[in-house]
Amino acid sequence: MNGSSVIRDVCGLLSKGSIESGKELLRAELPFRPLNRKSRNYTKKQMMRVFLRDGFIDRYSGEKLLFPPVLRIISLLYPLEFPYHSHWKMDRCHLAYWHLIPTIDHVVPVSRGGLDEEANMVCTSQMKNSVKAGWLLEELGWKLYPAGCADEWDGLLQWAVSYCGTNSRLMQKSNATDWLKAYSDLSSLH
Repeated sequence: MNGSSVIRDVCGLLSKGSIESGKELLRAELPFRPLNRKSRNYTKKQMMRVFLRDGFIDRYSGEKLLFPPVLRIISLLYPLEFPYHSHWKMDRCHLAYWHLIPTIDHVVPVSRGGLDEEANMVCTSQMKNSVKAGWLLEELGWKLYPAGCADEWDGLLQWAVSYCGTNSRLMQKSNATDWLKAYSDLSSLH
């Protein structure tokens, strides 16, 4: 039975005064299963590992994403044309932040039984991550795009390394220091 049919039948039972029967029908045909939501905090190093593995490609759309400090550098240099807000308020922050900054997402949400490990994580934009939330790909009609290759598209990471290398003040203000350290730590492992 689909959800609208169950609700229709519950409404019919309510119209007949059968409140308990409605409760039983809901429990049997459309049971509530609360999601087990847990807050997750990832280190920049963990995030960089996934971004590099996936080649800065949004695995839910196939679009290219950017190394996080790149947009901040642009905002610092062009504050009126490319504004930034620390909480990404949509009326005060350029929408490109939502579309181009990568984050990580669990393909199968942990709240739905997915594992909290890198094999279940992908690079995606903040926008796609927000839309996907706790849904499964098949529930959204989405597919998983293949990972890119960081040698072909690095999200302008090498540009940021070079540009920040000649401008340490900008490196500090753009929050690039922590990201570049994470990248350096990963690079030193290879």
